[in-house]
Amino acid sequence: MGDVLAGSNAVWEFDTDAVVIRYERGVRNSKLLQTLGERRIPYAALTGVELVPGKRGTVVLRALPRPGADPLMEAAGGQLKDSADPYRLVLPADRETLAEYYTDELRVAVSDNDTGEPADRFLVAAPSGPQSFKAYDARAAFDGRTVSFRWFWTGASTAKWKAGDQHFPVADLSGVDWRSPELLHGYLRLRPNDDTERPGDPDQNPAAVVFGLGYGQVHESLPFAASVLAAVQTATRARRK
Repeated sequence: MGDVLAGSNAVWEFDTDAVVIRYERGVRNSKLLQTLGERRIPYAALTGVELVPGKRGTVVLRALPRPGADPLMEAAGGQLKDSADPYRLVLPADRETLAEYYTDELRVAVSDNDTGEPADRFLVAAPSGPQSFKAYDARAAFDGRTVSFRWFWTGASTAKWKAGDQHFPVADLSGVDWRSPELLHGYLRLRPNDDTERPGDPDQNPAAVVFGLGYGQVHESLPFAASVLAAVQTATRARRK
């Protein structure tokens, strides 16, 4: 298609095999979207598109991510607010006719690539670069190969403090669980291959960090979780070859 459609929260550029989404920076936009900056979403990573009424005189063009295709959405597990949904484009209601045109065009592009099955690997790139964030009980860091937790004596449980700082190569992990800090008892929990030997309570589990008011914020901890999840999948696929 090669066209560009600009909304209040993002700009969508329609390429031959993908939609490139650039998120607007500003106080009115979600911090998560500002952090993501730009994402390339292959049409093969989508299952459909919808156009629905929005709030306060707007319409919303929303692409529907294919299960298993986007590490960010897999990590989020349906916990994102609409304002932080990276697959939504908010447009003024007077541009509804134009939005309908692009909805139809995008549906054609998606249908040409839709297999009707969940993706067997991630098709959307995870956020790149070394990452870190401050949880309530630790500083979490990821360098692309190893996840590290450095405990704070003011927040870490006795069990974690006794276990000492933790380092987890992605090759030793099977997955990641993320519970939004905007919910009660939020956390990021790694799933080591020997997960059955570890306690389930994130506060007592040395493979987890817990969130709290002002800690583990969505725009920091969710891209972190998505990056770890993508690296785990890459390591797992490499072992199977």
